[in-house]
Amino acid sequence: MKPSTITIDGPAASGKSTVGELLARHLGYLYFDTGVMYRAVTWAALSSDVPIGDEKAVTALAERLQIDVTPPNEDDGRQYTVLANGADVTWAIRKPAVDANVSAVSAYPGVRRALVLQQRRVAASGRVVMVGRDIGTVVLPQADLKLYLDATVEERARRRWQEVLARGQEADYQAVLASMRRRDGIDSNRAVSPLRAADDAVVVDTTDLRVEQVLAEAERLVEEQGCPPG
Repeated sequence: MKPSTITIDGPAASGKSTVGELLARHLGYLYFDTGVMYRAVTWAALSSDVPIGDEKAVTALAERLQIDVTPPNEDDGRQYTVLANGADVTWAIRKPAVDANVSAVSAYPGVRRALVLQQRRVAASGRVVMVGRDIGTVVLPQADLKLYLDATVEERARRRWQEVLARGQEADYQAVLASMRRRDGIDSNRAVSPLRAADDAVVVDTTDLRVEQVLAEAERLVEEQGCPPG
């Protein structure tokens, strides 16, 4: 039997979202990128003029914000559709302003508690590939298979910079690199659920690998670490 719950963690632009979606499609599993929840809360705070530094206000916003993730409803390159209180924010949550503030929002314990509960409910039925930064360590510590994708910060910044340019938006590579370094620092050093590989995770360095190569390795690990019959 194949692993029923698969987690893929890693820093920004390490390839986890792309590989997670492709792996889920290959297996016929649900693909769930948990990072969109934190991005949606960040977008909502910025759009509502809720100060990012006001932990109590941002937490209250996270607790009342309805976030839905559905299959794509537009043929514009999206992996899924993200709705925040019914509004399509799929691309809005990928803007630089959200990139620059999402780590601060995701570091708030109350925000994480509110969203982790939703994430665990999604995973309860199994047959899921769940992607994030603390899925294997906090959200699903008993997952059947845990992967951790990584790459140099320079390569990850290059990928994110090219993504922004491909959407027709202006971007400066050095600014993207500086923002990513700040985000790495916040994610790795926060007191609650810091970014790290689970002790039993398989770490894959994607710096010099094509998406197809990373996917092939993930598929090999799924077959290799298949679960015995219950």
